[in-house]
Amino acid sequence: MDQTRMNAIIVDGGKGPPEALKWVDTDRPVPADGQLLIRVRAAGVNRPDLLQRRGLYPPPPGAPETLGLEAAGEAVNDAGRWRAGDRITALLGGGGYAEYAVVDARHALPLPAGLSFEDAAALPETVFTVFANVFEHGRLAAGETLLVHGANSGIGVTAIQMGKAAGARVVGTCRGAARAEALTALGADRVIDVQAEDFGAVVEDMGGADVVLDMIGGAYLERNLRALKMDGRIVYIAALDGGTLEVPVMALMRKRATLTGSTLRNRPADEKARLAQRIEATVWPWIEAGRFRPVIDAVLPLSQAAEAHRRLEAGAHLGKIILKD
Repeated sequence: MDQTRMNAIIVDGGKGPPEALKWVDTDRPVPADGQLLIRVRAAGVNRPDLLQRRGLYPPPPGAPETLGLEAAGEAVNDAGRWRAGDRITALLGGGGYAEYAVVDARHALPLPAGLSFEDAAALPETVFTVFANVFEHGRLAAGETLLVHGANSGIGVTAIQMGKAAGARVVGTCRGAARAEALTALGADRVIDVQAEDFGAVVEDMGGADVVLDMIGGAYLERNLRALKMDGRIVYIAALDGGTLEVPVMALMRKRATLTGSTLRNRPADEKARLAQRIEATVWPWIEAGRFRPVIDAVLPLSQAAEAHRRLEAGAHLGKIILKD
């Protein structure tokens, strides 16, 4: 077998529809000092992958041009704390849709006990995002209330479980009664079908939210402020319904509200390494104690990445879509 080659997904033509994703023979990456080469067994599919495929989310300098922000598999080489053969999951700068990927060794975490590669591949992008935004930017504490929009998404199901594990009350929003039932079964204290109810009024009547995790943007802000408690925090991680906000300043002032947000991929390597340490110390024990488990919507072969993208774009999923080698 040629040790310099592998199969990977590329975007034919540089950008395009799901059909532009092609499974091709290409060069295998070579790890630099401090990097791990991972034999990828499973990779997570995330909305930033869809944007990158469309040419709307270019990778940061130094990151692979190919898709895939998280993967699980075996370490091929020794680097940092890791030894060849270790079972790991990792937050990637890109390149996870492949048989092999490279990563800063500090951004890898051990496979939690009892989890498969498919389960573990669903963790890094969502867990890092939720931890950084809900617990650091949002400062969620035990006894507070977390409102999670888009709660059926990979981020959403992760935020519900992490919020509950941390001792918070969790309210989710979604579209459709069937999804609401599934999210209630997952542990949410209340799930609001936004097609049937005004989440702002419902959460206000419940006593309000201390932290709002919003991936919708657009017209949700006014209702978020209505739902917010005094000194509450609204954290933006995406803007699926529009990236421009009309801010009702007086309402913002009356609630003494904080608006913040962040992205994950362009954070410095040292910052991601810091997050990895905190997550391993805080979240991995929740997983191993059974208080949080990845929710997998579908597992497809890596070569069927186009179908995975179509499924995610359709929006009917509950949890993560995983590609498996």
